[in-house]
Amino acid sequence: MKNFAYSICKNVLLTIILLNWAGSSIAAAQIIDSRMTKQEAFEGLSAECPEKIRNKQKLIVVQYYSTDGKLHQGQLVLDRDLEKDIQTVFALARTKHFPIFSVIPIAAPQFRKDGRWDDDLSMAANNTSSFNYRLSVGTTHLSQHAYGRAIDINPMQNPYIKGTTTLPAAAKYDPAAPGTLTKNHPLVRAFRRLGWTWGGNWNSLKDYQHFEKPIKK
Repeated sequence: MKNFAYSICKNVLLTIILLNWAGSSIAAAQIIDSRMTKQEAFEGLSAECPEKIRNKQKLIVVQYYSTDGKLHQGQLVLDRDLEKDIQTVFALARTKHFPIFSVIPIAAPQFRKDGRWDDDLSMAANNTSSFNYRLSVGTTHLSQHAYGRAIDINPMQNPYIKGTTTLPAAAKYDPAAPGTLTKNHPLVRAFRRLGWTWGGNWNSLKDYQHFEKPIKK
């Protein structure tokens, strides 16, 4: 009986050790693209951003396969009510091994110009981001990014195109290229099922990187 109990305890201990080892190995295998603190993720935010909007934003951790085929860990700042939607889509992206270049809050030093958040720098780096208190391109009204209710994915593969203007400037939309979003892409369909709008379906312009989910009025 003692030998039987000893055998059970030994097997349980071995299982715990193996599970801990596996968990550590998975964590170690992830490449960390962003590990910002809450304070760092909001440094440089425009002073014009209302406290009401700022208080709705949440810093979350996401995992994704990047263009190197390896698992990466990044962060997004977005409206806390949308966290579940985003994690659902990122889980699908991992299942499909859809490559996402990087996911780093736009407050990161490399995305700042004169100390302020700069969307152009983030796009040029092919960075995926969400919250950014700014106007929509070429308009005088706030973007859904200003509310943390929009996300731009792989800007270099999925540019903003209006007439002769392409943003980022070096980008090219090729539906066959890895990391590119198309009308029937699983990620686009997933976003739409969750109630999001895709900029690739707009008529006056195409914003292939852009998904948004405004608050219903």
